[in-house]
Amino acid sequence: MTAVVAYPIGILYSTSGPYAVLGKDGLDGALTALAEVNEDPRYPFRLRPEIGDPGGAIERYERCADAMLREQQVRHVVGATTSWSRKEIIPVAERHGGLLWYACPYEGFETNDRVIYLGACPNQHIVPLFDFVLPRFGTDAYLVGSNYIWGWETNRIARELVSACGGRVLGERYLPLGSTEVERIIHEIRQKRPSFVLNNLIGPSSYAFLANYRRLADADPAFDPLRRPVLSCNLTEAELDLVGAAGVGHLATAIYFESLPSAENAAFLERVRARHGAERRISAFYVASYLAVRMLAEAIREAGTDDPDAVLAIVTTRSFPSPMGEVAIDRRTNHAALTPYLGRIAADRRFEILTGAGRPVAPDPYLVDYDPGALRAVVSGGRGTKPPLQLVST
Repeated sequence: MTAVVAYPIGILYSTSGPYAVLGKDGLDGALTALAEVNEDPRYPFRLRPEIGDPGGAIERYERCADAMLREQQVRHVVGATTSWSRKEIIPVAERHGGLLWYACPYEGFETNDRVIYLGACPNQHIVPLFDFVLPRFGTDAYLVGSNYIWGWETNRIARELVSACGGRVLGERYLPLGSTEVERIIHEIRQKRPSFVLNNLIGPSSYAFLANYRRLADADPAFDPLRRPVLSCNLTEAELDLVGAAGVGHLATAIYFESLPSAENAAFLERVRARHGAERRISAFYVASYLAVRMLAEAIREAGTDDPDAVLAIVTTRSFPSPMGEVAIDRRTNHAALTPYLGRIAADRRFEILTGAGRPVAPDPYLVDYDPGALRAVVSGGRGTKPPLQLVST
């Protein structure tokens, strides 16, 4: 009897440390897809997970990735949550000829032939978010973020968008990863009274900020989320129990919400909850990691090998089904075409989908095709006339 080939797949997420809840979501999504592939007789091979947990320590990502690609004969790594960790892994993938499957939203201004980008880039998160929000709430922004690449660069783009439509940035503050000392920031927000706050904090920093903002709203109704919301490009369903009631009414953009009303998503949720339990929350991080493994398995089956170049040639020439619809990878940038949605946190700690792009948005990681005049026209045409955001009928 011929032995079944088992291809090792690296799964590299921090399931401990300051953003462990996000890493756990990515790990679970990848392992669910891997289990489905191994249970499916259509695949004449098996996938063997090689799991690493850098614990959120930036210096450990390079070592973990190197061990996978050099010692464990891994050729594909699914993982990394933060941009710091992605940038630590990329040189390792380049050195060993591997491929990194990156499933999280990020700040853009990067392409690499050793990376498949399955998370949203700026024209798929902050640009549509501001298109939706600025005409309704105003253009005076306050920006907060964790003190690393994601916060810096996403806030830089936000400054440019606000400036393009005649708005003002009233404040911009950063916290170290994991810090929960948000009181000074909340005090400044109360004084400056921005139209909205863009929250690029991650993990416990974000949860502490939202809790303190809720206390501010309780003390001063002018900061009710229906009047001055907190906006996020990276807040997920996996975190809503940790955020609790403090999140209700605030807004987030994502390429997937579990409330997405489609037959494909309903079937996906049924399978996932049979595996994890009925109460399991499913986020864009989970789904993008799941999709990474499913795309990889399909490409291996078609190519007859896990050679990264052969896999890359396939994934950049066709589309793949997913819970968020068909997904195609742009061969010029290795980024996915994705459909952005805007969600509002409901009292049951889920996202209500308020609106969406209606179709996949081609990736533009460097914003080379972006016309700032388009946002200016939307804002000037809509200022004072746009109705409040309403729940889309599902």
